Amino acid sequence: MHSSLIILDSLDQWSPYYETSSTITVKDYLQNQLLSSQSHLVINLSNDLSYNSEGYYCSLLAQARGHKIMPSVETINKLRSEALIRLEKSLQKSLYQWIKKTDITEDLWTLDIYFGMTKVKGLEKIARYIFDQFHCPILRVTLNNNEKNQIEKIQVVSLSELDDKQQDAFAEALDEFSKKVWREPRSKKAFRYDLAILYDPEEKLPPSDKRALSRFIELARKMNVNAELITSEESYRLLEFDALFIRQTTALNHITYQLAQKAELADMVVIDDPVSIIRCTNKVYLKELLDKENILTPRSKLLFNSNQNNYDEIINELGSPLVIKIPDGSFSQGVIKIRNKQEFDSALESLFQESAILLLQEYIPTDYDWRIGILNKEPLYACKYFMAKGHWQIYNHKSNGKSSSGDYETIPIYNVPKSVIKTAQKVTSVIGKGLYGVDLKLIDDKCYVIEVNDNPNIDYGVEDSILGDELYNRILREFVFRLEQKHHQ
Repeated sequence: MHSSLIILDSLDQWSPYYETSSTITVKDYLQNQLLSSQSHLVINLSNDLSYNSEGYYCSLLAQARGHKIMPSVETINKLRSEALIRLEKSLQKSLYQWIKKTDITEDLWTLDIYFGMTKVKGLEKIARYIFDQFHCPILRVTLNNNEKNQIEKIQVVSLSELDDKQQDAFAEALDEFSKKVWREPRSKKAFRYDLAILYDPEEKLPPSDKRALSRFIELARKMNVNAELITSEESYRLLEFDALFIRQTTALNHITYQLAQKAELADMVVIDDPVSIIRCTNKVYLKELLDKENILTPRSKLLFNSNQNNYDEIINELGSPLVIKIPDGSFSQGVIKIRNKQEFDSALESLFQESAILLLQEYIPTDYDWRIGILNKEPLYACKYFMAKGHWQIYNHKSNGKSSSGDYETIPIYNVPKSVIKTAQKVTSVIGKGLYGVDLKLIDDKCYVIEVNDNPNIDYGVEDSILGDELYNRILREFVFRLEQKHHQ
């Protein structure tokens, strides 16, 4: 478990704040060799972070010691090189609307960000986005009033530059960022590791329901692991943890992928890792990968928005009906079954608005799909997911906004056809060592891989109905095993 250290040029710098045993001087941090054998979350507040300064070497040595450090050397170098970022288009639009609404008249103005938080109402998302790119305790962002590309400059601010009001904002943000600096629980238990479980409480079809998440947390404690649920709004806390378990539907252009990257760069154990997310969430990428490995899939074809896509030629090649999919859909969303040219044209018009490339597959009807859960190349569970009643997919997303799903049957691994297990293991062996759910159709002794999920369902009473708590324990033990390997490297 990490304890927090706040690095200062002089302990006198901390006089405006509550007394804490977590402060340490730059000199003491650099010269204390015993710190190398301990786990720490290090917040470097040295006034001088210039290249080859003592403050710079604090961040450098922290990384060498395996500490979680803010800012990292990479962040310091990015800021020194004056590397700028552009806000996402939606945030640029939001910021411009805020500027107009607030009636900002100055050509240039500043926004102070403390641990990803700001006191300026309406700019919280802007602050978090910038902090995610430059993980630094105190940032001052110079902005313009343009409709686009509003960021002019990003710089580090030292404690000595803060006035009384800014000191209060800093202290509040630090308190929120890491309560361990200020308050100790009355009955604190020293856990061996800290595991963050990322989830979205508002997600309609989450990978794990609330009861499953509770089992992860309760069983982790029995392994001396402190597991906590965090949301994307609390992503600033990521460095407090040793490992990240993503239990939110993943996508490449999404916070889940961004946090997986940040966790990996911070040398945390993360399931599922960024490479797995890339390989699984995009069906175009997965198709190319499986074709290269000669793994059997439904006959398929890529459709490009820039091409003339001839329906008659396609059905001569793949037959009818057909299934069209957007590359990054999940839970049967963005998937359309077509039976004639009219439906084909309508589907293309709709789906090409979401993606320049679509995946077209032959339709293979079955009563159910196999789902094989794989953890580090070994089978974990097996389920039959049946099609929704009166529908051709497992999930039926109705026009009234409601969704229904088919029944399920969890099967002991030893009762699953060997070809199904072997195919699932073969597929995941070319993807990685994470937690995956392989969807397959078994027809006449042939296994067709439909897709691979990097973030498969673990729901209470479903996937765990054979193994019970042992399913959760196996996943948690994998985290502990990987953490111990890192600790002994």
